[in-house]
Amino acid sequence: MRVQHWGIAWGLVASCMAAFSAQASVLDRISAGGKLVIAHRESSVPFSYVDSQSGKPVGYAVDLCLRLAEAVRKKTGKKDMEVDFLQVTPANRITMIEQGKADMECGSTTNNAERRQKVAFTIPHFITGARLLVKSSSPVDRVEDLGGKKLVSTKGTTPLKAADQLNRERVMGITILEAPDHAKGVEMVEKGEADAFVMDDVLLYGLAAGRPDPKALKVVGRFMTTEPLAIMLPKDDPEFKKLIDEEMRRIITSREIYPIYDKWFNKPIPPNNTVLNLPVSYLLRDFWKYPTDQVPF
Repeated sequence: MRVQHWGIAWGLVASCMAAFSAQASVLDRISAGGKLVIAHRESSVPFSYVDSQSGKPVGYAVDLCLRLAEAVRKKTGKKDMEVDFLQVTPANRITMIEQGKADMECGSTTNNAERRQKVAFTIPHFITGARLLVKSSSPVDRVEDLGGKKLVSTKGTTPLKAADQLNRERVMGITILEAPDHAKGVEMVEKGEADAFVMDDVLLYGLAAGRPDPKALKVVGRFMTTEPLAIMLPKDDPEFKKLIDEEMRRIITSREIYPIYDKWFNKPIPPNNTVLNLPVSYLLRDFWKYPTDQVPF
């Protein structure tokens, strides 16, 4: 009986320790010698993608996250803090943050009400909207032209959900297809497996620029959604979020964000030294005048 009681006691201790570990702040973990884990994407050009030449994650959001990592180092006093990168997909990115496998998701994720039920977001680093990528020879100029045709989007994204809802509400007869990642969606259009790929327009420009023949593709149509893109954080860690929000706000108000933006949107980027030529939009410039994590979506 005594052995059994000890077993129960140790089981309770282990459960309590696991619960404490799950609730521990990111900053507490770093202060105790832990690593900061940054989630990145494979093909969200120019926000977060793997450079085919170096094999390393690069991009606008990745650069911002490395700046935020420095703020974590200073706050915790851990100059030797390690940063690990974890590649995620549109389908599992939220789960990786929810489960504590990554501390920040540095990609092209939209901050919306549905996702805020599971995770938190810092101040948006970009505002965009979903449009269509089609072949340059395609007669498709807007979503209404896709009746009876095939439209692909990436699994687990807001443009996919918006396209599906629009298709059902207007009874447009579009066949909605899911791609596992952005690169596959573009490839499906190139091969004629889909008539259009719907995604955030900035990503479409970046993806097209990285293809063997960028001129074979074009971005068309009106915005189907409004997408404030932001770095994703754990939901119930107010201390960590406060630090990240303060540093993000400082980077914006000090205008340090502008040269980082220009590096990825107005200058040659790897691996092919393509230039997207996308200046800061009026919408984003106005938003950055009063930067906040509160978005009306």
